[in-house]
Amino acid sequence: MIKLFVGLGNPGPEYEDTRHNAGFWWIDALARELKLSLVPDKGYHAQVARTSLHGQTVWLLKPQTFMNLSGKSVAALARFFKIQPQEILVAHDELDIVPGQVKLKRGGSHAGHNGLRDIHAQLGSPDYWRLRLGVGHPGVKSEVVNWVLKKPSPEHRAAIDDCIARALKALPALIAGEMDKATLLVHTSQPPRPKPPRPAAPSIP
Repeated sequence: MIKLFVGLGNPGPEYEDTRHNAGFWWIDALARELKLSLVPDKGYHAQVARTSLHGQTVWLLKPQTFMNLSGKSVAALARFFKIQPQEILVAHDELDIVPGQVKLKRGGSHAGHNGLRDIHAQLGSPDYWRLRLGVGHPGVKSEVVNWVLKKPSPEHRAAIDDCIARALKALPALIAGEMDKATLLVHTSQPPRPKPPRPAAPSIP
């Protein structure tokens, strides 16, 4: 059962539409779906919303600490309300997945993502769920920082928004703790990958 939904990003208008804020985009969409407003809470260094669904308290959290200190916010709320790592879902941008694709997984490494790295450190555990929103890779490691801090193309933004909307369909299963069902819903809602063009048939002389 997911009790704490976290979206990762950087605060401020200059970062609002950058790829690194895909997690913020998802949590904003979730808040709209639940008709909630996120409000600043200095105690958790975040924008926070709270609601009750099926008799269970559910939190939405957007850390305002900047990406590299995301764990400070997540751990503060999780510790106070005794929320276990496996009851936390973190939505974040994922370089290794193309725009329009989304994956749900539990545990694993932070793979160099600074937001996840700090959550690992602050929680003392990697055993939380991640909603990996594909933003694509620039193709060159040295360009990664510039890539995530820039706006995606209109086509890529539309593809990311589509996958955010599809992932929201798994919300009832996530809250009910039906994680296998939620994973299936997220993964089977993917658009088909474009097929490579077929080679032209050789001409007969």
